[in-house]
Amino acid sequence: MNAIDLLKADHERVKGILAQLSESTERGVKKRTELLAKLEMEISIHTRLEEEVLYPAYKKAGGKEQDVMYYEAKEEHRTVDSLVLPDLKTTDPSTVEFAGRVKVVKELLEHHIEEEEKEMFPQAKKLLGKTTLDELGVEMESLKARYKKELGLAA
Repeated sequence: MNAIDLLKADHERVKGILAQLSESTERGVKKRTELLAKLEMEISIHTRLEEEVLYPAYKKAGGKEQDVMYYEAKEEHRTVDSLVLPDLKTTDPSTVEFAGRVKVVKELLEHHIEEEEKEMFPQAKKLLGKTTLDELGVEMESLKARYKKELGLAA
């Protein structure tokens, strides 16, 4: 699986989790807690793959326009990882406030995914080419397995 296909598959998984979280109610505390943990795991692995593998290759192959997109995407990751998700994790899942924060996380992530899939990924395909994207995909699959194993041991 090439790098772009792998990341798009991750995006679909994240969107699915977000949809379930959005549809959950204040009564579904256990479900919300489980979905939030799953979301955090998916996002943390996905972010590492993008920032350690695809983004640097994309930035290196591109010019000023790619630099701008690279830094914007990294800032969106930082916003979700450092601010929005930690807030959501400390919010009581039995509250309406939790639902409001889920909505914000969902909007931020959907915006980020759309930008990547409509702008960054098509540019990356042109700049990097099939062979490089295939190689990056192999590297990402290997890293993904390692990160999941690490998270499994930590859990």
